[in-house]
Amino acid sequence: MINYNKTYDVIVVGSGNAALCSAIAAKENGAEVLVIERGTKQKRGGNSYFTDGAIRFAYKDKHALQPILSQVSTKEIKHIDMPEYDTEDYYNDIMKVTKGKSASNLARQLVNKSYETIQWMIKQGVEFELNENQSFNNNGVLQFWGGLPIKTHRKGIGLIEALIKKAELLGIEFKYNTRAIQLLTTDEKVSGIKVIKGEVENQISANSVVLACGGFEANREKRVQFLGEEWEQALVRGTEYNTGDGLDMAIEIGAQPYGDWSGCHAHTTDFQAPRVGDYAKPGDIYKKSSYPLGLIINCRGKRFVDEGADFRNYTYAKYGKETLRQPEQKAFQLFDEQVRNLLRVEYDLEEATSLKANTLEDLANKLGIERDAFIKTIEEYNNAVQDGEYNPAIKDGKGTQGITPPKSNWALKFEKAPFYAYPVTCGITFTFGGIHVNEYGEVLDQNQSQIPGLFAAGEMVGGLFYHNYPGGSGLMSGAVFGKLAGDSAVKYVLENAKISN
Repeated sequence: MINYNKTYDVIVVGSGNAALCSAIAAKENGAEVLVIERGTKQKRGGNSYFTDGAIRFAYKDKHALQPILSQVSTKEIKHIDMPEYDTEDYYNDIMKVTKGKSASNLARQLVNKSYETIQWMIKQGVEFELNENQSFNNNGVLQFWGGLPIKTHRKGIGLIEALIKKAELLGIEFKYNTRAIQLLTTDEKVSGIKVIKGEVENQISANSVVLACGGFEANREKRVQFLGEEWEQALVRGTEYNTGDGLDMAIEIGAQPYGDWSGCHAHTTDFQAPRVGDYAKPGDIYKKSSYPLGLIINCRGKRFVDEGADFRNYTYAKYGKETLRQPEQKAFQLFDEQVRNLLRVEYDLEEATSLKANTLEDLANKLGIERDAFIKTIEEYNNAVQDGEYNPAIKDGKGTQGITPPKSNWALKFEKAPFYAYPVTCGITFTFGGIHVNEYGEVLDQNQSQIPGLFAAGEMVGGLFYHNYPGGSGLMSGAVFGKLAGDSAVKYVLENAKISN
């Protein structure tokens, strides 16, 4: 029960990964902390609840992962082949996919703090395991690729449950079904927050506020305004509560909008997936991520992206957007019998929409697409496939020649029946545009000066991702900047006020 006459040291808005890391870090430093969540207790956890749990961090080599993977024995580690992935690899991946636009101070902080933040999360009770979706079994050896070998145990559900358990154990207060609507200021310093529950408004005093309540991906009007009209009908892959409240509140008191407000993380998702995240079926079960092994066509029977341009970690966030631009905002991922056993687990779930045929003509009829155009596309592709050794664990260079778009890696002729098709559309995960935050989670105004008492983390951090992002970086960013924001908030309170007794 909130004591509305009490002044909290730190109020955290949101209850996802970033928010909970902020709250726990602040509480560990002795602060009196309140977490405010717009959703009900049954719908807590933000977008983090829906994640597959893959988390990207710099780990050097597989031996550096042994302290993190308690369930993997020394004997088992010998049967794992894993490339080194140090801070420079991570930083270069960020800069590569963002076309060099990522704010270097934020990117450096993310990669440099990533491993130690994972260690801190373990101390909070978060468990990690091998992300075998990022590997192929090569004669008994798990061959990993793409710099993303670890995920949280039991996906986002396990992550949120572990952090909630630790927060409650520490005595952090939670207030659910309560929407933060305005930041309060006194003498140009943040001094609390106005909330609404049902029809009742209240004010809660605080010495600092951490905003970690997501972007605006669940706000249809804002999607149209900042991303474009084609985004109006996009599926929302996570919580329905990320409507930009935190961004609005921060900007209202002078925070600088920052980053790629026209960009977002989007993914190809099952065409029959729910319009917003289904809390009864979390865990990112509707995504479709094995497209590098097959082909993607639109309703006119045409290919429109290079399916093998790179590992899926570096292309899926932008290929969702390309799918949205297709007729009917729909496409089909195609696979033949040669690769069907290599597909990720989501293709075998009962929720997966799929079609199967023994001939190309029958497949086209079942998909309801232009048959002649489709058969021509497949014939041109098959004729363009070059010789080479097929190896899905590396960028094998086995591509095509003479067609547009090409397929740069993992190009096998599409010829072995039966053929499989999975209808997909675009699902938006989170928006890239945010507010200006420095590397310590302090919110900055138009003059790059700190707004006293205001901090932010998670999807609200602008300037880190542009155009695209390396898979698993969002979850890591939430944890890194979440902890930093919590630490910074307490440091600010100690310097400017007294910690509550």
